[in-house]
Amino acid sequence: MNLNLSDEQEFLREAAQNALSRFKTVEAAREGIEDPAERLDLWPTAAEAGWLGLMVSEDNGGAGLGAYDAVLVAQEAGKVLAAAPLLGAVPASLLLDRGGYARIADVAAGELKAAWLPARPPSSLEPEWTVDPVSGMARVPAPQASVEGDVVTLSGTVAWAPDAGRADVLVVIGRDAGGAPVAAAVDASAAGVSVTADWSYDATRDLGTVVLDGAQGARLDLSAEQIAEAWYLTQLLIAAESVGAVETALEVSIQYAKERFTFGRAIGSYQAVKHGLVEILRRLENAKSLLIYAGWAFTDAPGELAYAASAARSVAGGALDFAGRQQIATHGGIGATWEHDAPLTFRRAQLSRRLVGGAHDATDRVAEELLAGRGPQSEAA
Repeated sequence: MNLNLSDEQEFLREAAQNALSRFKTVEAAREGIEDPAERLDLWPTAAEAGWLGLMVSEDNGGAGLGAYDAVLVAQEAGKVLAAAPLLGAVPASLLLDRGGYARIADVAAGELKAAWLPARPPSSLEPEWTVDPVSGMARVPAPQASVEGDVVTLSGTVAWAPDAGRADVLVVIGRDAGGAPVAAAVDASAAGVSVTADWSYDATRDLGTVVLDGAQGARLDLSAEQIAEAWYLTQLLIAAESVGAVETALEVSIQYAKERFTFGRAIGSYQAVKHGLVEILRRLENAKSLLIYAGWAFTDAPGELAYAASAARSVAGGALDFAGRQQIATHGGIGATWEHDAPLTFRRAQLSRRLVGGAHDATDRVAEELLAGRGPQSEAA
């Protein structure tokens, strides 16, 4: 199997680098915590670069690319802690495209901002569709849905939804009377919709808590399996952003370990520092391998997608958590101060670990898939 990037993928990655290089994303991440006005709005950039239509079919005005292409963009965004609207917009566009949304071309072009409200597929631990709670660890049921023809009426609350704060249309996953998932496109300004967007721990994340009280939307023609793919795509995108952030943390930590001297020696020559940096590299390479596997599984092995995407999310989340802590340790006193970028990496790590079910939830899903015999080793056997 050839794991090298195609010429088109190399071009896509370089284009993403060039687009993001026009902004001081790290500085904005720091300043935006104190002053929300300093936060970057990268929706126009995402639209110009075509990221909003990456996974939209060409017939509907998109690029018609795959999950791994979206991963490449997310990885570049993660390297510079960019506030790119990928976690909410890309899965939303996927569902809107497949579900027959009338204005999907406007979504792909960026003229209509879309975000999906993450809903977790059932498991042995949570036998129904659930969403993130406003507070606490216990997940809550997805919004209730009542279907009449092509109109869906929804009531419920979805917290910490990526990119929901600036979206024009929300892709909501509700539960009908039998517990089956129902997907609907809901106008963010419609009656019965309330979106609260105020979060400052990591200024690179645009999160919104959405309250639906009898809100109505257009039903999307999607199966439960298609709806679930959006969840696993988001797991994959978070993993990709995490891998990008780890790459930068490792790069700057190695550079500092070469330049910083103490007792007449570069600190990189000390065993404690070397071992910490090697551990970042080990975790990074593991996560990269899983990203490739999950990107392949999305298209070519859908039966393994739940396992592959969850494994990538779990391992990449652990890698970023470790890298954030080790970056601070390697830089010593300066690494723990606000003058350095290391605390921003740490903030990204801690929030990423908890978003969209959290890395712990992904780990539980990996265990369930393996115990149920749906892992790759079981199928290969």
